[in-house]
Amino acid sequence: MNIFSRLFIKRIAATVSALLVVAIGCAAGFWQMSRAHQKIGLAESMAAKQQLPPLSLNAQDWTLEEAAERRVVAKGSFLPAETIWLDNRPRPVPLGGVENASQSGFYVMTPLRLAGTETILWIKRGWAPRNNDERTQLPPVSTPSELVEVEGIALANPGKVFELGKNTASVNRPRIEQNFDLEQEAQLHAWRQLPFILQESGGDGADGLTKNWAPPSTGVERHYAYAFQWFALAFSGFLFWLITGLMQQRKRGDKSE
Repeated sequence: MNIFSRLFIKRIAATVSALLVVAIGCAAGFWQMSRAHQKIGLAESMAAKQQLPPLSLNAQDWTLEEAAERRVVAKGSFLPAETIWLDNRPRPVPLGGVENASQSGFYVMTPLRLAGTETILWIKRGWAPRNNDERTQLPPVSTPSELVEVEGIALANPGKVFELGKNTASVNRPRIEQNFDLEQEAQLHAWRQLPFILQESGGDGADGLTKNWAPPSTGVERHYAYAFQWFALAFSGFLFWLITGLMQQRKRGDKSE
């Protein structure tokens, strides 16, 4: 019987515990690596699609599959009374930027009625800082009342944050929500809407909103760092099991002499 066999057989509880730590560490590490690869793939896909000519959302009813991650243009009128303020959103930081990265605020979601139709398109207009002392005191944001043309990227949703319980949309004003659900909004208002949102880009910030959206690959380095930590935990668990086992074997050998 070699030394590794003795370490396994004579230390069953320690071995099982070590295997559990190694399994959890490796599984979590590989999951973080897969998340990083997903973000890289999404960024590459968006970069390729954004080289294509922009789609006119007024030309026809586009599906999510047709419009997703493409540059799109929409002409219509905002419905400012139906604006939703998505809470607990970090300030968008463009690639290479670090200023005010931890500042919390709102994503401002306002529906746009497409010109000449009754179809609604939700616009993720930008980010606005929150009042840390009074949550319901909203930042000043101006919304054009005239016909506007909005440009941006078509996305399935504006992004989600962790939320306790199920989101139940209401008509209370102002509408400060944790997350946004397209289907829920369609049912609440009983209106016809496109199956995606438009994340507005560009603009001079005259409306008081920040539109410097971070690229999808943002956070890849963090996933790699987390993966390293999990793999290090797995390796540390194995080393602890091995070293303590060797020390016990050495003590047994000393006593038998």
